Amino acid sequence: MSSDPWGRVDETGTVYVRTADGEQVVGSWQAGSPDEALAYFERKYEGLVVEIGLLEKRVKTTDLSAKDAQTAIDHIREQVDAHHAVGDLEALKKRLDKLVETVDARREERKVQRAKQSDEARHSKEALVVEAEELAQSDQWRAAGERLRSLVDTWKGLPRLDRKSDDELWHRFSHARSAFSKRRKAHFASLDAQREDARKTKEKLVAEAESLSASADWGPTAARYRELMADWKAAGRAQREHEDDLWNRFRGAQDVFFAARSSVFAERDAEQSENLKLKEELAEEAEKLVPVQDLKAARAAFRSLNERWEAIGHVPRDARPKVEGRMHAVERALQESEEAEWRRTNPEARARAEGLTGQLQAAVDKLQGQIETARAAGNASRADKLQKELEGRQALLDQALKGLQEFGG
Repeated sequence: MSSDPWGRVDETGTVYVRTADGEQVVGSWQAGSPDEALAYFERKYEGLVVEIGLLEKRVKTTDLSAKDAQTAIDHIREQVDAHHAVGDLEALKKRLDKLVETVDARREERKVQRAKQSDEARHSKEALVVEAEELAQSDQWRAAGERLRSLVDTWKGLPRLDRKSDDELWHRFSHARSAFSKRRKAHFASLDAQREDARKTKEKLVAEAESLSASADWGPTAARYRELMADWKAAGRAQREHEDDLWNRFRGAQDVFFAARSSVFAERDAEQSENLKLKEELAEEAEKLVPVQDLKAARAAFRSLNERWEAIGHVPRDARPKVEGRMHAVERALQESEEAEWRRTNPEARARAEGLTGQLQAAVDKLQGQIETARAAGNASRADKLQKELEGRQALLDQALKGLQEFGG
């Protein structure tokens, strides 16, 4: 018979293990000595110790699921409960019980964690839905479209919720994307229609611009080109593949016209600059007629100068007021001389001037007599009053005499 602290082998070869409930039969051993029997079942015990140790490590250091862990625990517990090993089986049971507690705690932690993750996922998906619904109303087609695609990728990376909640949120999310796509499609369809209208309009503008490129009617044609340019801008853009070609044709037609006009204007400017020199010479010659000495001769000379002036032609627009102003000044001087001569030789005007002068002279003489009479009578105040009236009449008389002198005395 052989034994150790946790088991023994009797004379019949039966192996026992000692437990809190008393000895339990482990098995029967007939193949060798009792010591070999104990050693065999002790090795089975060590195997269980190793197996439990490995399971404890897996539970602590890996993401082994609670279900798989519990299955492994139950498997080992069946072996322990079957008493097919010699050793401290109660210690193994306690380790298994403690491991169950650890797994249960881990299960609760993961349950809480999953609930937290689910709550976070719900909030994240709700935020994605709200943003998608806002983007569905955006007119920033490129940026909003790229952002919506980014939101889809973000959605795919989030955990699923319960089926009902996930389906409801996805339906809203998908509807927002569809609404945006529908609006964008309608927008670009409308834009395509507008661009097609713009293309047709611009083709007409190009045709007219090309028909005008050979025109020599400079003013009206240039004005029409300005109108065509305004119409071009108002027409909007055509499709990209047509816009540049149409613009090059439109601009090219204008360039042909304005290049021809510039050439003609350059020649005209050179001619007008020469005309300006000639007119400045005539103006300088005309200015020598002032002050007028011989009105008749001056008038004849100015008439001759004016005929030569008219024959010269146009001068540059910006120089015209100054040079014409010089001739007008001479013409005004001649007119003033004519008016003065007319006044001097007009009998009716002379008679009126002489009559007015005689009346004023008589009034002055009368006032002088009245003043002398008043002073002789000692009436100084009347004399002073009459004196002031005399001064006014005398001033009028002086003016009348000066006017009379213009008629030759």
